Amino acid sequence: MKYLYLVDYWVPFPSSEYGGLLTLIAKDDNECHDILLDWRDECDNKYDNLIMEKVTNAPVFALADDIESGIVETFTT
Repeated sequence: MKYLYLVDYWVPFPSSEYGGLLTLIAKDDNECHDILLDWRDECDNKYDNLIMEKVTNAPVFALADDIESGIVETFTT
């Protein structure tokens, strides 16, 4: 089973003035976390400890198994 995650951007104000939303597909919270670690900018790595909190608090929707994992859409400011 794959899931659609709607994850709030984890970099706090003022580094990320307005925040953002990341939409991605993953098989579980751990894969979602790993995808976001691969996606995030290296300069934001000091906030890595906040990613899993955002993943576990994200709305999640069930999808079919045959969908590829990865980022679907991002909006960050």
